[in-house]
Amino acid sequence: MKDQIYVEEKLIQGHKTGGLMLALYLIITALSPLLILFGIGTGMGFLTVIAILWLSLGWIMLLGLKVLKPNEALVLTLFGKYVGTLKGDGFFYVNPFCSAFNPAAGTKLGQSGDVVSRKGGVSVSAEGTVATAEELNSKKISLKVMTLSNSKQKVNDVLGNPVEVAVAVMWRVSDTAKAVFTVDNFKEYLSLQCDTAVRNVVKIYPYDVTDNVDTTGDGEADDGSLRGSTELVAKRIKEEIQSKVTDAGLEIVDARITYLAYAPEIAAAMLQRQQAAAVVDARKLIVDGAVGMVEMALERLSEKNTVELDEERKAAMVSNLLVVLCGNKDAQPIVNSGSLY
Repeated sequence: MKDQIYVEEKLIQGHKTGGLMLALYLIITALSPLLILFGIGTGMGFLTVIAILWLSLGWIMLLGLKVLKPNEALVLTLFGKYVGTLKGDGFFYVNPFCSAFNPAAGTKLGQSGDVVSRKGGVSVSAEGTVATAEELNSKKISLKVMTLSNSKQKVNDVLGNPVEVAVAVMWRVSDTAKAVFTVDNFKEYLSLQCDTAVRNVVKIYPYDVTDNVDTTGDGEADDGSLRGSTELVAKRIKEEIQSKVTDAGLEIVDARITYLAYAPEIAAAMLQRQQAAAVVDARKLIVDGAVGMVEMALERLSEKNTVELDEERKAAMVSNLLVVLCGNKDAQPIVNSGSLY
């Protein structure tokens, strides 16, 4: 966006006179029939003409009435020129020929606050509430923190394994002028940048901790992984998105990984691999413990002179103890009533 022409945000101040202008309109409208009769009775035709024109065209004044709730904004243009932005809650009155501009007003994304479906002819929002016609046609820009949950996508990790990942991004509009004038549709732009950032970051990491993989870019292998470094991965995704949407007047508040798994075509094989690794680790722990117990038994027998064992008997004892301690099933004792030989 180096050659992009940016529009600076201008806040419109001191226009909370909507209530006064509405009262003035109602008073003049109520007095117009009396003014018509007075003009006819006194022969002052110009008063009659003014009253008729007011009754015919006075409603144009109502177009300048704007109502905003907390954390809402309106970007106003006058004959194509940016006039300014209304912010803050209240009842405003502006030039009735000004029009609100929001190219993303009708965009439907899988995020809070957007209309995503129609059921029985009724529009239903992402939260399940019914959306009114005013909400569908509103040009207001929400300044609240929104949550964008793009659908999960398949990405290859650094080892080439297909991984499915989904990310929830918390964002808000920080500059209304940039948001509506810099990009064509800031919601679609954000959604695309989220998908791109996820792919750019996920392909740097392996799914699990892997030897000889550099995820930090310092030229040294580390233990970073998608499964074990979730917070770090989410932080890098947030920074990647923010670097792309700053010029569009958007602020990324936070990013979180909501779904992470191997793709279905390799999930079974990777599960077997994890199970095999777990079995190997368990066996290693059992063997280490058994060897320690055998060493301790031989030392105790030797210290107390309980029995004298030659090398052959020690070997037989070690073999029997290891079989008992490392076996998957309980040992069945055999009573020897004779000698050992």
